[in-house]
Amino acid sequence: MPFTPFHLGPALFIGLLLFSFFDLPTLLVSSVIVDIEPFLVLLFKLDYPTHGFFHSYLGGTIATVAVAFAMFAVRKGIQRIMSAFKLQQNSSFTKISFTSLFGVYSHIFLDSPLYQEIKPFYPLDFNPMYRTISASSIYLLCILSFLAGFILYVYRIRRNR
Repeated sequence: MPFTPFHLGPALFIGLLLFSFFDLPTLLVSSVIVDIEPFLVLLFKLDYPTHGFFHSYLGGTIATVAVAFAMFAVRKGIQRIMSAFKLQQNSSFTKISFTSLFGVYSHIFLDSPLYQEIKPFYPLDFNPMYRTISASSIYLLCILSFLAGFILYVYRIRRNR
């Protein structure tokens, strides 16, 4: 799913469902951050796989570290934004790091059945997950989880009035 919002659906739903366990802003960012790679490949017409190194668990781990440090650094500003949405969280670096890992890895997990070029277990040069789940099933899951996440958000707001 090159730079699409589809990954936000599962992140929103899981982040709200397990709100005390995950840092929601970090989960949203980390679930889409690795799609900077295909965006840059397409934008600059690079001779590089659209879903390359950062769509592997090894590359994703590097992205996880970058996201965790960045999200921890900007957490105060994000807390103000989240308060406006009635979603206050005060997360530790450990929670942000774990959430970042979950978000990036879930992105790779959802993309791996869709694209043969993804090498999730790089340096191994194959994708054992390719076509194990249909593209339509993954897209439907992402759309339905976004709707479920929205419903969960509305429920949460009404419950906390």
